Amino acid sequence: METLKGLILSGGKGTRLRPITHTSAKQLVPVANKPVLFYGLEAMADAGIGEVGIIIAPETGDEIRAAAGDGSAFGIRITYIEQDTPAGLAHAVLTAENFLGDSPFVMYLGDNLLRDGIHDLVETFRSDAPDALILLTPVPDPENYGVAELDDGRVAQLVEKPREPKTDLALVGVYMFTAAIFDAARAIEPSWRNELEITDAIQTLVDRGMRVDPHIVHGWWKDTGRVQDMLEANRLILDDLAERVEGELADSRVEGRVVIEKGARLERSTVRGPAIVGRGSRITDAYIGPYTAIGEDVEITGAELEHSIVLSGSAIRHLEYRVEASLIGKNVEIRRGPALPKAYRFVVGDNADVQIL
Repeated sequence: METLKGLILSGGKGTRLRPITHTSAKQLVPVANKPVLFYGLEAMADAGIGEVGIIIAPETGDEIRAAAGDGSAFGIRITYIEQDTPAGLAHAVLTAENFLGDSPFVMYLGDNLLRDGIHDLVETFRSDAPDALILLTPVPDPENYGVAELDDGRVAQLVEKPREPKTDLALVGVYMFTAAIFDAARAIEPSWRNELEITDAIQTLVDRGMRVDPHIVHGWWKDTGRVQDMLEANRLILDDLAERVEGELADSRVEGRVVIEKGARLERSTVRGPAIVGRGSRITDAYIGPYTAIGEDVEITGAELEHSIVLSGSAIRHLEYRVEASLIGKNVEIRRGPALPKAYRFVVGDNADVQIL
């Protein structure tokens, strides 16, 4: 088989992660202190794919370019491809046709995380040489996904969000294609949401008698499109953390699998893992509980956090209650005001979710 290329989709508006994504691309929101997009780039490199195209939207493209660069940090070469309007995954494939040429390729949605990467998938695709290979995973709520129906081990039918699913096998956001997909994508009509759906293009391959194979994933897979998914992905990745303490501990203790990056300093604090504290952060008279990722240059004083993600440059000071299950953006300040009279005072961005329990 010719050399495989990679295609990562990193457009999209990230509406479900607002207000964080008003100022930042959703693929750059960090999970365990690493942008989601980087996990996909590392998965490509690990599978031996050297040439990767990243589809970007005009609004967030510059930020993604600045973060991922030319790809050399990942051991790959990145080409950026601008998609003017988010008109569906099959439209994105057509947008990348010049870059992909006749090469077979793997397409990966930039806000997806796969625990075990795509190495096995790529090997299967190379050895079995189908026209397409789609990743599937059993889910408890298949009516919310694109669902595959199989016949004799091959994909027979794809249904987008079926009312009465015939199987529980959902499409994970990773696909492998040969150049046959371009003609299939040109043959379909836009769907009810006015997008060229990749499920329709794959169904066209099936209808034309081409071979579409399923590849079932049993490790975890996450689409990090919503806050609770980000926190869950953060939890799953931190579960595989290897302990490493390179920062300073003054009268502090760490328990379990904890990473304290160089340049971070803890004073009179406890960090219970799995948790990570980024470089330059200051944790004073505080408790950081399991499944928490503290970014770079964060200050936490007199507060307790658990099951949360705090992005760089933020400060949390002197809170009476524990902060939990929270996603806190960059350069945010959360603190208690003067003691009396007791009142809440907020400056909150669009589409935020504030709960006081």
